[in-house]
Amino acid sequence: MPYDVADLALADEGRLRIEWADRHMPVLRDIRARFEKEQPLSGLKVAACLHVTTETANLMRALKAGGASATLCASNPLSTQDDTAAALVQHYGIDVHARRGIDNAGYYRHLEAALDSRPTVTMDDGCDLVTLLHTKRREQLGEVRVGTEETTTGVIRLRQMEREGALAYPIIAVNDTPTKHMFDNRFGTGQSSIDGILRATNILLAGTTFVVAGYGYCGKGLAMRARGMGAKVVVTEVEPVRALEAAMEGYRVAPMIDAAREADVIVSVTGDRDILRREHFEVMKDGVILANSGHFDVEIDKVALRELASSVTRVRENVEQFVLDDGRRLNLVAEGRLVNLGAAEGHPAAVMDMSFADQALSLEWLTRQASLDVRVHDVPAEIDAEVARVKLATMGIEIDVLTEAQVSYLHSWTEGT
Repeated sequence: MPYDVADLALADEGRLRIEWADRHMPVLRDIRARFEKEQPLSGLKVAACLHVTTETANLMRALKAGGASATLCASNPLSTQDDTAAALVQHYGIDVHARRGIDNAGYYRHLEAALDSRPTVTMDDGCDLVTLLHTKRREQLGEVRVGTEETTTGVIRLRQMEREGALAYPIIAVNDTPTKHMFDNRFGTGQSSIDGILRATNILLAGTTFVVAGYGYCGKGLAMRARGMGAKVVVTEVEPVRALEAAMEGYRVAPMIDAAREADVIVSVTGDRDILRREHFEVMKDGVILANSGHFDVEIDKVALRELASSVTRVRENVEQFVLDDGRRLNLVAEGRLVNLGAAEGHPAAVMDMSFADQALSLEWLTRQASLDVRVHDVPAEIDAEVARVKLATMGIEIDVLTEAQVSYLHSWTEGT
């Protein structure tokens, strides 16, 4: 099965949206133009498990321009843009296995289809493709040379695999490079998560009590944007340093059991499970809005929520209302999946420009390495700096350059005061 998409008739609409995103991705566009001339990825077979969005489409175009063959499947059942998937197949010759709203069995069938392409490279967002290779498809591990990982949750899993000696090939943690996590996670997640909540609910954020569970880069961006729209932001954390940082940034920090009592909106962005549990649902006030912007839909305990509910009604396109026995209504957005992709379009193209430039250049760098240790590698610093330099140039921003005397001073240990 070369592809599985919802409707090829959507392809023309998808191409227009892909081209719109391309205009806002100048760094990746420049990389694609160079790749087309130099063909640095010639012969690579890439299996990519990513969110099937217009931004990802432009990454696939860059890989193909560089000489790679690519098969794409979705990293989340609700993140697929069906018109984008159709356009990739029809207009750009990329094999895609992705349909928005597919069930769990279909999701894993698409992962299997991507691995059926016998890849030499994996490109993952959440580590599902890598996990499948290391469990049910181990006979293929010898064929895979290298991989990249796009998201925090995936990197956490990969580092645990490395610690346990389970990782079978080297993988670059694209998520951990500054031009990804400092900008994509913070500015991208902050804006797009609120975009998803507002599209789904049409609420006014000003004056609400907005609880952010987790104060990593995603949580920081979300808290910053919510406060900027007039919400009273409360942060919950388990890490003392992050909790202290949130407090010194002026946010109120509290345990979830206390924050849940007063919240109008609660968004989890931790990468862990059961952040919102039965004991929290039991104290929430009527009308609270619950959303998740962590990678997997395990942060909100949906099983416990259903057990507590006397009825469940879809009251808006992306909102399910759980009515409890005492009449309180708890509103779950986007089935507890990534709210920015389940109820909106995900990150703006301008921020994904940097993340996917990191992906493309990291893959090019990997092709030049004779051998790499089997572990999780950081993106080379020179790639990160180059992406930032080019991004600044596209924004019309100039920066200073150190003088020779300044360079000498910074590298000297003999000069005194």
